[in-house]
Amino acid sequence: MSAPTTVPFVRAAGDPYTVGRTHGAALGPGLRAFLGDSLARLNKVLPEPVTLDGLRPVIAAHRAEITAALPALAEEVAGLAAGAGITEEEAWLLQVRREIMGYRKVPTAGDCTTWAVAGSDPAGPALAQTVDLNGDLDEVISVLEVSRADVPRRSLVLSFGGLLGYLGINSDGLAVGLNLVLGGDWKPGVPPYLAIRHLLDTAGSVEEALKVLAGLPLASSRSLTLCDRERAVWLEVLGDELRVHEARRTVHTNHFLHPDFVAADEINVFARNSSVRRLKAATEGLAGLTAGAGPEEHFAVLSRPPIRVPDRGDVRAERTVAAVVLLPAEGRLHLRPGDPALSGTQVFTL
Repeated sequence: MSAPTTVPFVRAAGDPYTVGRTHGAALGPGLRAFLGDSLARLNKVLPEPVTLDGLRPVIAAHRAEITAALPALAEEVAGLAAGAGITEEEAWLLQVRREIMGYRKVPTAGDCTTWAVAGSDPAGPALAQTVDLNGDLDEVISVLEVSRADVPRRSLVLSFGGLLGYLGINSDGLAVGLNLVLGGDWKPGVPPYLAIRHLLDTAGSVEEALKVLAGLPLASSRSLTLCDRERAVWLEVLGDELRVHEARRTVHTNHFLHPDFVAADEINVFARNSSVRRLKAATEGLAGLTAGAGPEEHFAVLSRPPIRVPDRGDVRAERTVAAVVLLPAEGRLHLRPGDPALSGTQVFTL
């Protein structure tokens, strides 16, 4: 599978409902086709088939938690449904799809690799990462420019299959990336993807983002990487607890790094071995970046194995479906859709 030559770029402005409706209208045919493809491809990657009827209780439980915590994003989901010509239940399914998948304790070659360079570093500020997903999701990739009337900042958001958020950067100079880590109980709550979108809407710095995140009822474990014009941190989420690590250069893959959380790690041994290899390769590659290093130097590291995970022809297996370099001081999102070793760079600017 391969990503589109030109990634759809959607500019959406106005109140939350209008932003969602614009998003849905722009991508409606693709979203309807995605939902019609084995229920957003869930039945291509899950060990047992699921139906929309069977998923209604879990969708409703997540919806209630998200609506209570983030009512503006709930309005945006309603707009997405109206614009795309899908039901609200289907629009909510797109938002909680990863939570429905839950833990995947199967052998895997990879997942996301992320690093950040603080503004105090001659090579910073920058946040770079691969996006490793199963389900051939590079076919439903898009970039959103969101200008909500009720918030004082604009955001560039990388999205897959109708997600309101995944990773991105805002006009205040905050960049947010993420990695899957497995631990604790996954429960109805705010999916980390929507939490990241909320951070981009409401926080202008790493400090503000950490305060906002601490008050959210998150649904599942993750590691988030935050970078602004001055600071770079990763933070790990396990249940209701957060742990933060700050450095001039931070690197994270898919196993817990904070000593408080290591014992709770549920990653399988095959995935852990991949995660450790990618952490080492990313740390070494990042060490080679010097003053003046630009996006293409970051992409050169992101495009090398084992950080880049190639397509092995199995829709169930994670592979690199995108790589990004976010520049907080410049408000730019540099994207290589699909396999970053094979695709060209597309640039989106706030």
